[in-house]
Amino acid sequence: TMLPLLLLLLPAARAIVELPDRPALTQTPPLEGLTTASTFVLDQPRCVFENYSNAVIWLVVALDKATSTFNNTARPGTSETAFQRFPASVSAYMTLNATLANYPCRKPAGDITVLRVGSETSCAQDEARPTCNGPLPGPGPYQVKFLALEGSEPVAETAWSEPITLRTAKSPSTIPTTDSGHSAGMIAITTILSILFAILLAGLVAMLVFWDSDSCGGSSTFSKPESVTVRRYTPHHVYDQPAARL
Repeated sequence: TMLPLLLLLLPAARAIVELPDRPALTQTPPLEGLTTASTFVLDQPRCVFENYSNAVIWLVVALDKATSTFNNTARPGTSETAFQRFPASVSAYMTLNATLANYPCRKPAGDITVLRVGSETSCAQDEARPTCNGPLPGPGPYQVKFLALEGSEPVAETAWSEPITLRTAKSPSTIPTTDSGHSAGMIAITTILSILFAILLAGLVAMLVFWDSDSCGGSSTFSKPESVTVRRYTPHHVYDQPAARL
C-alpha cells in the first residue's frame, strides 16, 4: 500500500540542479550608478539555463541573513514572496521573471546585457503587483540568485551572490560648513591668489599716484609769455629837412 504513495512523492522529491554560476554586479561595460541608495546593477544570466528552455527564470532578492532559510518551493506572486511585504514580514522576494529567450547566450550587437534591481517606483505600494521590482528599502546587505521554475516546480538555481551593500546618503548634520573642511591645497591656492591680488592692487595705486604728481609738476613749468612791445621809430631826417619851397 505504501508503493503508490512513494510513486506519487517521487516527482515532488526531484532535486534542484545547483548551477556553478553566481550573480554579480556588472563590470563590463562600466556604468554610472552601479549601486545607489535603492538600486544595483547585475549581469544577466546568459549561457546559464540553456538546458531549461521551458523554464521561467526568476531573480530572488534576500536579506543577507535570510539566504539559508529561503524556501525554493515558494511560489512567486504570492504573499509569501511579495515585494510589498519585504523586509517586514518577508525576508526574500521574487521579481524580474523572464524566459530563456530573453537571455540568449550570444549577446546581440549593441545590447546592454544588465538588470537594474530596484528600478520600478510605480508599483512599490501596489499589492496587486507582488513581483514588483521596487526600490530596495535600505543599504542591506543583500544577496541574490536566479531560480528556474517549470510551472510551479523549481528545476535549477544559481549560487547566491556575494553580499551587496548599497550607498548611504550623508546626513546634513555631517556635512562640514566651516573652513576646517577645506583641503590644505585649496587654502594654499587661496592665500597665493590673495597675495598676488594685493600686489597688483598696490602697483595700480602707486601708478595712479605717480601719474597725478607728474601732471601737477608739469603745469608749473609753463609761464605766461612776456608781452612784446614794438617801439615806433621815426627817422630824424624826416624832421631835419626844410620844408619844400614852392
